[in-house]
Amino acid sequence: MPANLPPDARKKWAEVEATKNPRERIQRMEEFLSLVPKHKGTAKTCAQVKKQMSALRKELEEKKRKKKAGKSGPKIFLEKEGAAQVALIGLTKAGKSSLLAAVTRAKVQISASPYTTREPVPGIMDHQDLQFQIIEAPALMEGSADGRAWGLQTLGIARNADGLIIVVDLSQDPVKQLSLILGEMGRARISTSKPRSRVEIERKYMGVGLRIIVLGRLVDCTFGEVERLLKGYNVTDAFVKIYGEATLNDVEEAIFETMVYKPTIIAANKIDVDGAEGNLKLLRAYVGNKLPVIAVSAVAGAGLEKLGETLFSTLQIMRVYTKEPNEKEYSKKPFILKKGSTIYDLAKSIHSDFKQNFNFARVWSKRLMFSPQKAGATFRLEDGDIVEIHLK
Repeated sequence: MPANLPPDARKKWAEVEATKNPRERIQRMEEFLSLVPKHKGTAKTCAQVKKQMSALRKELEEKKRKKKAGKSGPKIFLEKEGAAQVALIGLTKAGKSSLLAAVTRAKVQISASPYTTREPVPGIMDHQDLQFQIIEAPALMEGSADGRAWGLQTLGIARNADGLIIVVDLSQDPVKQLSLILGEMGRARISTSKPRSRVEIERKYMGVGLRIIVLGRLVDCTFGEVERLLKGYNVTDAFVKIYGEATLNDVEEAIFETMVYKPTIIAANKIDVDGAEGNLKLLRAYVGNKLPVIAVSAVAGAGLEKLGETLFSTLQIMRVYTKEPNEKEYSKKPFILKKGSTIYDLAKSIHSDFKQNFNFARVWSKRLMFSPQKAGATFRLEDGDIVEIHLK
């Protein structure tokens, strides 16, 4: 069951959400914890908030250290470009730099020395009519989640990305490498296992009200209970989307933004070296069907052609094309949306005026009995659809 927090605690958490300054946010979190009754039902909530406080304190300490040293330090978060931002994660010498150089036009430093990459390096990978932004992150190591070396920076990049490519070296024990990487990510509250449900809360502060869209189904709760829970945390102006089979606990966890799921593929590198085939079998037996595994050679180029299509499928995204009213041709540059998105999501992506002044749309799609078909804002789109939006 959810924590059933008292009204004053929920009101305080709303203040936390409205606070952007790290120091003030920590203070509000401390005040929130002081208002939470201490019992078994609230233990998980308190632990989640304490983890967030710990991460914020580390962030402040790191900024203080760099300021004292007279350095601004490398940029942790890179602005997203293309269809999706994908982080290359792995241990040192796994071949991340070689892979980035092979699939993008990025200029990277490839060296025989360990830990050559000390800050994120971006590149653009073309796939059909879209592009992926690939970012090589500094190598992980045991203790990264505790702040060892640049571990928090790398895990921050992973948490901010839309998806991950975990690079393992088939010339070494791949299972040991993957276990270490997943362990550090797990301690940083980053999961590669697809959750039973996903709850997205997009907060607004313009009096739009609370709009809840259930794209899956609610388990052991009603729509009204979800609405009351959200309003109890003062989530009153927001768009909330619920995918899969969601409980009230799932909704409550989304409010606290704790564990994040990242669609992930494994690039098993150096397939061309001796003993690689045997290690690949061990890796696939260990992973099972939990994550897609692609055998590649960044140096020889083997298997790299599978990377784009596997990313596109794993990220659960789709391309939607738009057409101006009275024009014969549609734009060849697609909008990239998550699978399950609606015409409203497309309108929102185009321009804020579109979502506010939306009237109706015409949709061309292979799955429809006839095209175009007139559709409303809640019409669910699929990859390859062409949409013509009409405003009021």
